[in-house]
Amino acid sequence: MKKLIISAVFALGFAGPALADAVSGTWKTAEGEEGGYLHVAIAPCGAAICGTIKAAYDKAGSLSSGYEHLGKKIIWDMNVDGGGAYSGGKIWAPDSDKTYSSKMSLSGKTLTVKGCVAGGLICRGQDWKRVK
Repeated sequence: MKKLIISAVFALGFAGPALADAVSGTWKTAEGEEGGYLHVAIAPCGAAICGTIKAAYDKAGSLSSGYEHLGKKIIWDMNVDGGGAYSGGKIWAPDSDKTYSSKMSLSGKTLTVKGCVAGGLICRGQDWKRVK
């Protein structure tokens, strides 16, 4: 009986982030100043949520295979707050090479991503659309 209880506790502990993770999938970022955009794969990483750059596209929508940041984490340490809210993470902006404190909110097929500095006084954000 003791082994069964310990097994159940471990199973629930490791399944928690995966079960609570409605944001998992591939997301299209908003277009940048030059019209290009990224596809970001979001998934659990340990007890948090992370996002990795999986593809880059130019303003014509053509795949840009030579993009220097492919495979880099763009979101990390994001906590699942419940109800489509995520907080406590970091987001890296490749265009400025700056890292911001971040939070996200999920509503349907739209993920609103915000990054702030200076205690939340200066923020920028985007709405990302679910690809799959």
